[in-house]
Amino acid sequence: MSEMERTRQREREKPTVNPYEAQMVLDREFAERQMTGRVLVKEGDCPQELTRQGRLRFYLDPTIKDTPLQHWVVFTHEVRTQSGKHRHQGGLVIYVIDGFGYSIVDGEKVEWKKGDLVLLPMKENGVEHQHFNSSPDKPAVWMAFIHMPLREYVASEMTQSEVSPEYRQQEAKGGV
Repeated sequence: MSEMERTRQREREKPTVNPYEAQMVLDREFAERQMTGRVLVKEGDCPQELTRQGRLRFYLDPTIKDTPLQHWVVFTHEVRTQSGKHRHQGGLVIYVIDGFGYSIVDGEKVEWKKGDLVLLPMKENGVEHQHFNSSPDKPAVWMAFIHMPLREYVASEMTQSEVSPEYRQQEAKGGV
């Protein structure tokens, strides 16, 4: 009889995973990523993409699952002429890697150059902003850092009000 019991137990369907067990799995995966996740993200592993906002290269975001830091979005933006324009709750840190230009933040012009740090404030109704390169000879490049728990806490929502000129051109050619 005990052999039949063991057989029956082995053949039973696995129980559905409840939220507690699911959290236990996530915690184990998190601990494993902290021990074995890659600690170097190379530029060559991050393709640059033409988006409605402009030319972006994502180094970290929640869809990249093999790094220890899962709660950050980190990307570069290569501004050749101007970016798209959008609005979100802010809380963004932008470090200018190369070039010079300016941003229009809620109607105010803010000039920046290589080595500067641009801080988008957090506002209840969001911050509308757009970025411009001041050098026709070479793109300006900056890197943005977004802490996702903070973004979720303020219920950030992004609204695109204008697309980048490059994206609009690609779209007109049918390439996007």
